[in-house]
Amino acid sequence: MLLWAGATTASLVVIGALALWFHYGSQVFFEMIRTGFAACF
Repeated sequence: MLLWAGATTASLVVIGALALWFHYGSQVFFEMIRTGFAACF
C-alpha cells in the first residue's frame, strides 16, 4: 500500500512538472528550478 502511495505521488510530481514545461516553455521552467535550488541552499 505504501509503495502505491509513493508511486502515485511521484507520478503526480512528474505530471505537474511536464504541465509547467508545456505551459511556460523550457527556458522559464529551468529558470524556476534554478531559482528554487538557489532558495534552498
